[in-house]
Amino acid sequence: MSDGANGEHSVTRLPWPEQYRALAGQSKSPLLKAFYQSGCVAPDTPLSEVPMVAVDFETTGLDANQHSIVSIGLVPFTLEGIQLSQAKHWIVRPKLPLHQTSITIHGITHSDIDKAPDLEEILGDLFACLKGRIPVVHYRDIERPFLDVALKWRLGEGIRFPVLDTMAIEAHLHPDRHPSRWQKLMGKKPVSIRLADSRLRYGLPHYAAHNALIDAIATAELLQAQVGHHFGPQTAVGDLWL
Repeated sequence: MSDGANGEHSVTRLPWPEQYRALAGQSKSPLLKAFYQSGCVAPDTPLSEVPMVAVDFETTGLDANQHSIVSIGLVPFTLEGIQLSQAKHWIVRPKLPLHQTSITIHGITHSDIDKAPDLEEILGDLFACLKGRIPVVHYRDIERPFLDVALKWRLGEGIRFPVLDTMAIEAHLHPDRHPSRWQKLMGKKPVSIRLADSRLRYGLPHYAAHNALIDAIATAELLQAQVGHHFGPQTAVGDLWL
């Protein structure tokens, strides 16, 4: 294993604030360096004091190495409120042509992306929204890996950051969500941890799915409800981030 690989592995073992400091010194990209230099809150910071940003990507598929981001929605928020006036929504041009299945899911068409910018053109605005905030997502295996791969292609280096994952929280709260065969025979139904179904459990309103901005807002509201029902504003962010 090379020294570079050893160095990268050692960084990933550090607490997130220390990872940011180390990565700020290593990063060659001015955008990424500024992102890491903006810092990361300490793990013992109460959620009530954590600036967050809900993030949602619509993509052409589920594999970050084979598919592309086609839209990004994000909205800054805290436990106290959601800053809708600062919400952002971009449609971006994927590297590969759209498949009909992805058009059916998110409704973004060829004509939408023909006039859309490449992701690289909006990175400045995107990072302005991400800096100094903890991203909140519903299913971390989309936003984090897709952004990492996209930045490797465009900037020559990837990105690392902690996330609060509302789907992972629901999975933790419902460990027996998949009933056994016997439980199914007894009438027990599985518990869905999809975004819309999770929101229903907290009495949150139904929103149309597969619009990146609407899903980001829905995710922000879900985290607020999860904290209110199961944790509390004094819960340390390090207890929940991944």
